[in-house]
Amino acid sequence: MKIAIEAQRIFRINKHGMDFVALETIRELQKNDIENEYYILVAPGKDHCLKESLNFHILEIKCPSYPLWEQVALPMAIRKIKPDILHCTSNTAPLCCSVPLVLTLHDIIFLEKRIHNNKSLYQNIGWYYRRFIVPRILTKCKQIITVSQFECNRIRETLHLPQKQIIAIHNGFSDHFYPIEETYKITQKYIPSKKYLFFLGNTDPKKNTSRTLKAYSIYIKQSPTPPLPLLIADLKEETIDQILKQENIEEIKPMLHYPGYITHTDLPAIYNGAQTFLYTSLRESFGIPILEAMACGTPVITSNTSAIPEVAGKGAIMVDPHDPLAIAAQLLKLEQNLSYRNQQIQYGLERVKLFSWRQTARQLLKVYQAIH
Repeated sequence: MKIAIEAQRIFRINKHGMDFVALETIRELQKNDIENEYYILVAPGKDHCLKESLNFHILEIKCPSYPLWEQVALPMAIRKIKPDILHCTSNTAPLCCSVPLVLTLHDIIFLEKRIHNNKSLYQNIGWYYRRFIVPRILTKCKQIITVSQFECNRIRETLHLPQKQIIAIHNGFSDHFYPIEETYKITQKYIPSKKYLFFLGNTDPKKNTSRTLKAYSIYIKQSPTPPLPLLIADLKEETIDQILKQENIEEIKPMLHYPGYITHTDLPAIYNGAQTFLYTSLRESFGIPILEAMACGTPVITSNTSAIPEVAGKGAIMVDPHDPLAIAAQLLKLEQNLSYRNQQIQYGLERVKLFSWRQTARQLLKVYQAIH
């Protein structure tokens, strides 16, 4: 087969969830599939994280905006390549496509009622773009892939899709996430303390930042030992200030460290250095950071909502993300109960053995073969 894969944003430096799913899956296909010919379609960027090989070709397509890139430049490239399949990896696809289409639809959060308005202009534009495009391309897709059984059922029921048109293929996690002892050389770039708590948040309301910071303020007050500082990724100071004022917890600011974006190569050290990882989202279609932290031997406090239980498993620490007291109680328990802490570390290390990018790529290849 001749397979085209849209991976527009994998060369950008500040990659996020969907970018890594596409990148890691493509890497595994490149390692293990020598029979088919691949064309990886990307936008120019500084992080050339994927190299060409005998049957893997990388085509950089320049275009001034994401919608123009996807709706004009990508179809033009497809007409030249003439592949047997086009796989679009990030929720949307061209409205006009001349070849069989496979779509990875990570979630349909953009079709659900918004809890709060997102303060990020970039994310707001993307939200409206997906709301317009996705309903119009679904009937054109030979196969729709999503990342969890929870999301598969939700998409099927919400959009009234045929049973066979959508399937779930779990994500994996990168193999550079594992327990390491020496972390401070890297973690000191982001936080001076050798011991800390870690929270991966952003401006998206689903990340539940306000309640998580409220829980942290309760932990500070109730900890019988000097409380640990909190490292927060992906949040600017002005956003943090607004939340602290809103929650009336401005006094905790000296305990917070907010370096902004943390590079993916530094994340293994960040997870390993953390005493606990907080992933207290209101809504996730999968939750790769849960696996990354578990693979590093770091206890995880996460939510009992959406697809998270499917990923974290029955033995994980799962709380009501709407309840700051419940989050704080688990922080305190992990701090004070060593056997409980060790139990969670061992559980996580076993749990992650169920997930891998190799397994993801193998299932994806079966989808390509079934269509062809």
